[in-house]
Amino acid sequence: MIIPKTSEEIELMRKSALLVSKTLGMIATEIKEGVTTLELDKKAEEFIRDNGGIPGFLGLYGCPSTLLTSVNEQVVHGLPTNRPIEDGDVVSVDCGVLMNEFYGDHAYTFEIGNVAPETKKLLQVTKESLYIGIREFKAGNRVEDVGNAIQKYTESFGYGVVRELVGHGLGKKMHEGPEMPNYGKRGRGKLFVEGMVVAIEPMINMGTKNIKTLKDNWTIVTADKKPSAHFEHNVALVNGKPELLSTFQYIYDVLGIKSEEENEFRKNPLVL
Repeated sequence: MIIPKTSEEIELMRKSALLVSKTLGMIATEIKEGVTTLELDKKAEEFIRDNGGIPGFLGLYGCPSTLLTSVNEQVVHGLPTNRPIEDGDVVSVDCGVLMNEFYGDHAYTFEIGNVAPETKKLLQVTKESLYIGIREFKAGNRVEDVGNAIQKYTESFGYGVVRELVGHGLGKKMHEGPEMPNYGKRGRGKLFVEGMVVAIEPMINMGTKNIKTLKDNWTIVTADKKPSAHFEHNVALVNGKPELLSTFQYIYDVLGIKSEEENEFRKNPLVL
């Protein structure tokens, strides 16, 4: 079921989403060769609590961590470990926050050191597909219009679009309706409703779309062990158009990246 939000609730959700964004910005200052994902997880929990939030993943469905950190062939839901991050790794950091009774939830895939050119391309295309999908989140469109746009773009590069894992509605629960697949046929699925908030999150593999779950019953990896990328934003439907509640700008400020990719999805300039 789709649960539309009032303008006041959307503003509360923006605060929750931006605390996730700030947390990922903090992670950008810490994530590097030699650091473990368990160390990052501890820092993220402290940061979220110090800023008035509650870790959204910790304890949810039995999740033992604040972050889900997926390295290289890990697609999503990677549990933090004592394995040091290595030069050339790519690390998807997925984070959730509960604040003001509402959840924020988004993700960014970080490049560590000298990443292979073909892997860098995968990350670039996956992030581009996120915004291509967001453009389709508008009045008059349906769920699979977003998925179709993401699928067409990423498959044109020969990549595999994961089928078993999808985006979702967001609100007082981490997972609300509707499910937001990254594939589909135009004109199919639930009609978008003013005030709804969703997490759009392409999960794209360099090779096969097929995945498997490791013995920890959390970490999901590509079946062919090729790298995967994951980027996620929280988006509200406001006046029939997509409006970003989250941002990668905190990350970009740390990494020295100049980008205007988010500008078209904001009615007001982002104030950091």
